[in-house]
Amino acid sequence: MKILAIGDIVGQNGVNYTTRKLKDIKKDYNIDFVIANAENACVGNGLNTNTANELIKSGIDVITLGNHAFKKSEVVNLLLNKKNVIRPANFPSGTVGNGYTIITFNDIRICVINLMGRMNLLTVDCPFKKADSILDEVKGKCDIIIVDFHADASSEKQAMGFYLDSKVNAVFGTHTHIQTADERVLPGGTGYIGDIGMTGTLDSVLGVKKEIIIQRFITQLPKKFEVAEGKQQLCGAIFEFDDKTYKCKNVERLKV
Repeated sequence: MKILAIGDIVGQNGVNYTTRKLKDIKKDYNIDFVIANAENACVGNGLNTNTANELIKSGIDVITLGNHAFKKSEVVNLLLNKKNVIRPANFPSGTVGNGYTIITFNDIRICVINLMGRMNLLTVDCPFKKADSILDEVKGKCDIIIVDFHADASSEKQAMGFYLDSKVNAVFGTHTHIQTADERVLPGGTGYIGDIGMTGTLDSVLGVKKEIIIQRFITQLPKKFEVAEGKQQLCGAIFEFDDKTYKCKNVERLKV
């Protein structure tokens, strides 16, 4: 079995490129199941109903979010009504929505967990302890467990990978928009990659017009972000699992 994780989709350009390319990617790489982080899919960050429906219709099975999860008010209805749209599980107790979901595909129960790091991000509950809590909840209810760890620090991501090694089937990082070259199967059999990258405009700074970001660094003055135009790229990772044991056999970076 192969599961594709797509990196942070940025803006309508990234959405359009994803919906246009996904069918061929699934066919070319024999993909069975798709997870995508879409917390930057709309102008001004966040996710709205139309964009979520567009992505799901294109073949995405589960949408994860991150620190921009609640930038759009419409996301509340999405989180309440769509089982396959989840937000970081370690938001404080009482936050609307779910932090994990279990989807059955060809009789295989796939659990997707969304967690968020605490270094340089929001003040949220401990992602390590939250992971333990969820694993207790889903014990015996799923065959494959995949974690999207939306975090800024590479050290925090590596620590989470080793912490969950042998407890889950795969851990991938999102948030930085920069794809890392550290894909591997950890000693305990968990597939891992520090960050799966960004889906959006190639000649940009994290999906934003490069001129804007350059000027912000030079002048230290605020300037409104605008999504960059131009050639697009889709970044992600493909996790291959044994059909009998469901252990991860291989992790492959994807850039299309």
